[in-house]
Amino acid sequence: MAPLPRGPELLLVASGVQRGVGTAAALVLTLDAAFVEDLDDSFKDNRKDDIWLVDFYAPWCGHCKKLEPVWNEVGVEIRSSGSPVKVGKMDATSYSSIASEYGVRGYPTIKLLKGDLAYNYRGPRTKDDIIEFANRVAGPLIRPLPSQQMFEHVHKRHRVLFLYVGGESPLKEKYIEVASELIVYTYFFSASEEVLPEYVTLPELPAVVVFKDGTYFVYDGKLVAIAIIDDKNSSAEHTRLKSVIQEVAKDYRDHFHRNFQFGYMDGNDYINSLLMDDLTIPTVVVLNTSNQQYFLPDRRIESPEDLVQFINNILDGTAEAQGGDGFLQRIKRIIYDAKSTVVSVFKSSPLLGCFLFGLPLGVISLMCYGICTADTDGGVEENETSKKETGDRELTDEGSEEEQEQENKEKSAELSDGEHGQKHIFDKKKD
Repeated sequence: MAPLPRGPELLLVASGVQRGVGTAAALVLTLDAAFVEDLDDSFKDNRKDDIWLVDFYAPWCGHCKKLEPVWNEVGVEIRSSGSPVKVGKMDATSYSSIASEYGVRGYPTIKLLKGDLAYNYRGPRTKDDIIEFANRVAGPLIRPLPSQQMFEHVHKRHRVLFLYVGGESPLKEKYIEVASELIVYTYFFSASEEVLPEYVTLPELPAVVVFKDGTYFVYDGKLVAIAIIDDKNSSAEHTRLKSVIQEVAKDYRDHFHRNFQFGYMDGNDYINSLLMDDLTIPTVVVLNTSNQQYFLPDRRIESPEDLVQFINNILDGTAEAQGGDGFLQRIKRIIYDAKSTVVSVFKSSPLLGCFLFGLPLGVISLMCYGICTADTDGGVEENETSKKETGDRELTDEGSEEEQEQENKEKSAELSDGEHGQKHIFDKKKD
């Protein structure tokens, strides 16, 4: 057996081994990265009807560098699973106009682009969580459950299960609308009444049923108490308010469950659009889902007792209700939606906003200018014509006066001749 090399030779062997390991790791990373496409400014025009999961990053961002190997693993698994979702990444600093158009405000930002919609991912940056998000949002908004076996399978997998039961109805339209907003957080299902377990009794159809904590609840337009927080913000105030609403929901369940549902929401974008106002988070808001009214606390919620008092004030009618679905509120919503659309367009793409709104305004301005100019020219021509006619009349009147004066002179001359003739005859008679 040959002796082990010593000195420089041993270092050379060790260095070769280390270099080989590093090369293998780099090769794995390269292969993984091959399943993630680098996107450029042609992406928007070329993506067509494809579904894309995109990481908007900045080269200098430390969190982006930490996400990179996880993102490569996401690309590998989604491609190998046969999913229709394509995985890509875009340098948001190099293609800032496209990133801005998709509403990118920080790095990294993960979005699933499906049709005209862009869904934000706000969960943990782990491979499994990101893939689960992509599969959930990329699929249908409402997933049908055709059998009891499928229902039992889904029920075991989901701690909270939302289910629509019945045929086509306004309630289903509302259910689909809500699902389009909240599909980023959970799944939404539909089924016929025959699929439900025997212990589920529905007072009427259609209905929305929520299965949770070993029981079920039928939606009946209850008040919903929501803590609006930023889940990424680990400050004491955000954590405290989340704990307060969880404690009240647990300890006062028997007292409030007939009239209230409790929850918390990450971010205030959805609630701002619903309330048509900008809420400062963290805060608590109570929604009446039957008539679109809402209640805001008149003071800061410091403890569970404060929240309980606020809820009791709502129940006894002493808390002031805002909003609603009256005529004025509908007009206000139309104005708010129009304003929000204009602002979002200008924020995401100022040039596109100037083109979309500036071009029609320019055309309308030119039309108004043309109409006003045409009226002015017509008025000037009419004035000139009237002045000319007035001048002609004046000239005609002046000519008439001259003729009259000439006639008067001729008459005077004739009168003078007549007088001389009469005088001559008188002188003859006198002689």
